[in-house]
Amino acid sequence: MDRARGFTLVELLVTVCTVAVLLGIAAPPLAATADGMRLSATANTFLAQLHLARSEAIKRNAPVAICKSADGEACSATGGWEQGWIVFHDVNNDGLRQAGEPRIDRFAALPAGLRLVGNFSVAAYVSFAGNGATRTSTGAFQAGTLTVCRASLEAAEARQIVINAIGRPRIQKVVLPNCD
Repeated sequence: MDRARGFTLVELLVTVCTVAVLLGIAAPPLAATADGMRLSATANTFLAQLHLARSEAIKRNAPVAICKSADGEACSATGGWEQGWIVFHDVNNDGLRQAGEPRIDRFAALPAGLRLVGNFSVAAYVSFAGNGATRTSTGAFQAGTLTVCRASLEAAEARQIVINAIGRPRIQKVVLPNCD
C-alpha cells in the first residue's frame, strides 16, 4: 500500500502558531536594533561632514563652516539640523553663506522622525579655522553637542556628536528621557 505524504491540518496550524509566537517575541528587539542602526548611520554621516569641513579648513588654511540649510544654498536661521546642511568656504568668517562663497558639499533633509539638534554655540553652525580648531564668528572657541534622536516623548536611545574646543568631534551613545 502506498502512503500519502504531507502534513495534516493540525500539524500545519501548530507550526504556523509557533512561528507567529516566535515572531511576536523577536519583532520588538529587531525594531530597536533597526532604530539604533538608523541613529548610528545619521550620526556617522554628520561626523563625516564635520571631518570634511575640518580637513578643508586645514587644506585651505581658511575658515570653513557647516550650517543648517533647508534649500542647500543658504544657511537657515530657524529649525533644526534635520532640515539638511551645507559645508562652505566661509570667506568672511561670519558663519553664514553669502553669494560668492563656494559650497563644498550639501546634505538633504534627514528621514522623517529623526531629529538633529545642537546646543549652545553649535545650534546654527560649526566653523573651523585654518588650524582645524572650532571658532565662532567673534573668534571665541566653539564647543558643543549635537544630538541625533528619534522624535518621541518617551525615553529612548540617542547619539551625541560632541565637539571639543580644539575642533575634534566624537560620537557617544546615550539614553534621553525624551526627544521632543
